[in-house]
Amino acid sequence: MKLRVVIVYALTITALSVITCARAETVLRYTDHEPYGNMRTKAINDVFFAAIEKESQGRVHIEAHWNGELSTSYDALRTVQDGEKADIGIVVPEYTPKQLPLFQIFKSFPIGPDSGEKQAAFFLRVFHDMPEFNAELAKNNLVNLQFFLGYPAAFFSTSPTTPLNHLQGTTWRTASFWHQAYLENAGGKVVKMPWNAQITDALKTGTLNGLLVNLDSGDDIKAQQAAKYIQLSPQLWLGHVYLLVINKTRWDTLSAEDKAAIGRAAALTQRQIGPLLDTSLRNMADSMRQSGASITWLSPAKLQTWRQASRYQEVQERWVAEQKQEGVVDAGRIMKQVSTALDAAIR
Repeated sequence: MKLRVVIVYALTITALSVITCARAETVLRYTDHEPYGNMRTKAINDVFFAAIEKESQGRVHIEAHWNGELSTSYDALRTVQDGEKADIGIVVPEYTPKQLPLFQIFKSFPIGPDSGEKQAAFFLRVFHDMPEFNAELAKNNLVNLQFFLGYPAAFFSTSPTTPLNHLQGTTWRTASFWHQAYLENAGGKVVKMPWNAQITDALKTGTLNGLLVNLDSGDDIKAQQAAKYIQLSPQLWLGHVYLLVINKTRWDTLSAEDKAAIGRAAALTQRQIGPLLDTSLRNMADSMRQSGASITWLSPAKLQTWRQASRYQEVQERWVAEQKQEGVVDAGRIMKQVSTALDAAIR
């Protein structure tokens, strides 16, 4: 009986989707590398996509494909750029540093604003005031419709006493080349390992002493079961922005009316990003604490200790020099502008 109910429900949803697509004048295929159900994907589907259909009065329908059905995270830029499999999708700049070099700047700061609302406002200001970012997307035949944010970073450690400015004798895993340099500057050793359940095993055996990763990714592999001492803060900046982009050629075919509807949907979504991030962060931290993790919210003094230990400005300078050699001549100027905007958002 339960199976029959599930089947009938699934067929009903499918039928409704087909009917909606048939009524819509424009159907945009969407690709996302993550399954539907987490903070970001629910915001995209339940807030942004729902608002697009409402604001367009049903003229625009989003045909969503989740969990890498159409493209992996590393191929998403090329997939949307080509526009054959998908019209719109999530692009993570970190996965395409050659195509989106300027977007790498965001992850180069150890700390940031102290709330989701301020973080969202920071990115909105940057994308509005600095046309170089949208120009970089345009070079790749992309237009940014809306951005979404992830959880802040967190230190997962097997030791209850992990001074962030004295990591000598400890081994860490982190994905970002920026964070790898910062951990090494603080005295730690960094190793590269695939991101899967073996990370938790390495923490249990002592091969790893800690992780520097966004809080939800650590929770995904239950890293807290082996590294239960977690230090975090809304200000422990990750700078991991998710760009929801559309193929520029496809965008140019949309009517002015439909473009305006998408713009209104983006404005509505923008107002909800910050509060959603703050609430989700608190809920996740509470849930991890209830499951046995030891949560420490970093004080402003400890955040400054980490900032100084990272020597991030030295790493930024090296990166700017490397980009200049690669022909990205504006990297230094844009780095300074982003730094100024971030300082203003922190104050």
